Amino acid sequence: MHALDVLGDPVRRRILELLSDGEASAGAIAAVIGQEFGISQPAVSQQLRVLREQGFATVRPEGQRRLYAVDPSGPREAREWLSAFDGFWMPKLAALDTELARGRRQRRREAEAGAAIEAAKRRRAAERAAAAGNDEPAGDKPDDTTAEQE
Repeated sequence: MHALDVLGDPVRRRILELLSDGEASAGAIAAVIGQEFGISQPAVSQQLRVLREQGFATVRPEGQRRLYAVDPSGPREAREWLSAFDGFWMPKLAALDTELARGRRQRRREAEAGAAIEAAKRRRAAERAAAAGNDEPAGDKPDDTTAEQE
C-alpha cells in the first residue's frame, strides 16, 4: 500500500492526528474515533493495524494496554514522494511570502508616515502656542487652523 493510500482514509488521518499529540492507548483512540466516525472498536483496531503495518504507527505493550505512537518513517515516505512536486507550489508559496512581506512593509511605512504627520502637527501647535506667549500645552486648546477654516 502506498503512503498516500494510507493517508487517503479519513479515519487513519484522524488517528494520526490524535497520535501526533503523543502516545495514546488503543482504548482511548477507539473511544474518540468511535464517537467521531460511528465505527466499532474492532474497526478502529483494524485501522491501527494498517497504520502499524504500513510504518505510520508503532505499538508497545504496557501491562494490559497497547500504546500507539506515530512512527516517523511513514510520514517521511509520504513527504519524500510529495517533494517531487515541490516545483509546482514552492514558487507560488515564495511569491505569496514576497507579497505578504510587501504588505507588512507598506503598512509599517504608512503607520510611520502617519506618526510623523501627527508629531509635526503637535510640534507646530506647540510652536504657535510658544509664539503667542501661551504656556498651555498644545493639546489642551483647539487648533488655530480649524478656527481659521470655519
